[in-house]
Order: sequence, then structure tokens, then C-alpha cells
Amino acid sequence: MSHRAIPLVCSLFLLLAACGEVEDTRPGQPVKTRQQAFKDIIKVFEPMGVMLREKRYEPEKFLRLASALHEKRDAPWAHFGPDTNYPPTKSTPLVWEDSARFNQERDTFLAATDALLAAAKTQDEAKIQVAYDAVHASCQDCHKPFKTR
Repeated sequence: MSHRAIPLVCSLFLLLAACGEVEDTRPGQPVKTRQQAFKDIIKVFEPMGVMLREKRYEPEKFLRLASALHEKRDAPWAHFGPDTNYPPTKSTPLVWEDSARFNQERDTFLAATDALLAAAKTQDEAKIQVAYDAVHASCQDCHKPFKTR
């Protein structure tokens, strides 16, 4: 590499570094807060799915994860205020345009997490699988219209 190319390459790296995700600078950071809340939900939900898919069901661990999911499930919803449709949101405008449907999807998710926790307490893997699938379906049903990909 020639000595003339080094500054060009360095400049390119600096430009690429500046192209990161838009930061939420609004008071209280509602978009960032709800995104982090959803990430926290995934961190406890996904290990349950892995456990079920890989046939490595551990009743006590699953119950701890289901309890943690139940504790975290309410965190994102309060951060979908009317003035929170701005970058870096991954929500579609439909969240605010059809809030009744969005709230219905949220309520379906909450009910499904109630059922998952109840199933986890039974330690009946078949019931747990059905309840887990219902939570997963509620996530997918909400993501399709309300989250950009």
C-alpha cells in the first residue's frame, strides 16, 4: 500500500464508524428504553426455546426463565407514546395509526406469558410447549404489522 493511500483508508474507516445507528437523544430515551426492554425479554425467552427445541428441558431452569419473562414483559409498553415515532425506532407507523390493534396484540402477549408461567409451574413439558408456542406466535403476530425488518 502506498503512503498516499493510508490517509484515504483511514478516512474511509472514520466515515464508516460515523455511519452507526441513530442515537435516541430525546428526554428519557423512550425508543432506546423500549428497544432495550425487548432485548431483555428475548434474553430470557430464547433460552426457553432452545431448551425445548434441543430436548434439554430442565424444569427448574425453565420456571426461572418463565418467571423472569413474566417480570420483564410489561417494560416496553409505556414507552410507545404518541411522540415516539422517530429514528432509531424500528416500529412501523401502524403502532400509532391503529393503536387499538397494537394494544390487542400487547394484551395477547401478556395473556400468553401468563399461560406460559402457569404451564411452567406444572412442569408438564407438553403443556409448556403449547404455551411457549403461543407466546412465540404472539410475538410474530405483532412483529409482522408493527415492526420494520
